[in-house]
Amino acid sequence: MRPPATTRSSAARGPLAGLAVAALLAGCSDAGSTSGTGAVASPSGSPSSVSATTSAPPPTSPSPSATTAPVATATGTPGAPQDITTGLDVPWDLAVLPDGTALVTLRDSARVVQAGPGILNQVPSTGDDGEVPGVVPGGEGGLLGIALSPTFGQDAQVFLYFTAREDNRVVRFTFADGRLEDPVPVLTGIPKNSTHNGGRLRFGPDDLLYVGTGDAQDRPAAQDVNSLGGKILRITRDGGVPEGNPFPGSRTWSLGHRNPQGFGWDSTGRLIAAEFGQDRFDELNVIRAGGNYGWPEVEGAGDGGGRFVAPARTWTTDEASPSGLAVTPDAVYVAALRGQRLWRVPLNPDGPTGTPDAYLDGTLGRLRAAEVGPDGSLWVLTSNTFRGEARAGDDRLVSVPLG
Repeated sequence: MRPPATTRSSAARGPLAGLAVAALLAGCSDAGSTSGTGAVASPSGSPSSVSATTSAPPPTSPSPSATTAPVATATGTPGAPQDITTGLDVPWDLAVLPDGTALVTLRDSARVVQAGPGILNQVPSTGDDGEVPGVVPGGEGGLLGIALSPTFGQDAQVFLYFTAREDNRVVRFTFADGRLEDPVPVLTGIPKNSTHNGGRLRFGPDDLLYVGTGDAQDRPAAQDVNSLGGKILRITRDGGVPEGNPFPGSRTWSLGHRNPQGFGWDSTGRLIAAEFGQDRFDELNVIRAGGNYGWPEVEGAGDGGGRFVAPARTWTTDEASPSGLAVTPDAVYVAALRGQRLWRVPLNPDGPTGTPDAYLDGTLGRLRAAEVGPDGSLWVLTSNTFRGEARAGDDRLVSVPLG
């Protein structure tokens, strides 16, 4: 049974499946089990509507002097997870705000919530009943990635990746007075399908926006430089082609990807990305400008005759099905869906070449995203209300200390 919490009424669809919010206690595609229902019932047996913690403050807007990104200084092995927030319905990604909370996207309800120790509030937008406008959930599509502008403290810009009626797209919003307002599409026409929609957004050390896109079940698209599918794209904040992209006039930064859903940069500036395989091998890749990573001709290391960049590490699809990842000075932490564990891959001067170790094996179920939290711990999202076996409190945002 979930502990009760104060609720507030809303006409919106229920983005929060449960009612419990815990305080922080200490400082192939998405393939897997299909026994989950995609929603968790409230204690009365019906889906809950909007919920929040008792006396939780409203979402905050950034102060002009705020910095934007947590500093990845913690090192060591993961410790025991501690709940930050529970009762999330199909969470997908998170972005840590300067005030130490996070904006979390809820894929199927087309909503964003603000979550943190003792806080769980909706962040309304301009769509019906406060939804993010234009989101059309279906299959693995819906409201997916989120990223804050590198100058968020000054411009309050938030970028969202979502599935619309005709495509996947990147849309820029302004976070003002606790709301996501003024939507401006910056990149449209990314192929969509019921699976392989990609969806991760991250700003690189060059202050440019990197976009992970899936092949949307069109395998040849991954090898077509002019297609937006099956790529890691690099774009400006307005969606343009930045100077220095490897293919003239193209947003493509790397190609030959099946469904990359996690990436980040190490202290040397290397871009490291995780990718779903099909039946045999998931991959961890070191991405270079113009690199071809082989899909659909190669899965895993394969034999591309030197045409393709080999992965730094591979797992079987049962062991991983990797989604989001976080990079710290000494390791890459990969959230595994089907594998239901957090993989730690040590970093050295040659890249992520150490022997991977598994943590949280089955402890939390399916893991969707990992990010460095404001205190240097890992903030991890579970994904058991979709294709998982939901347990009391799912889905949840947890803190995993690095000791």
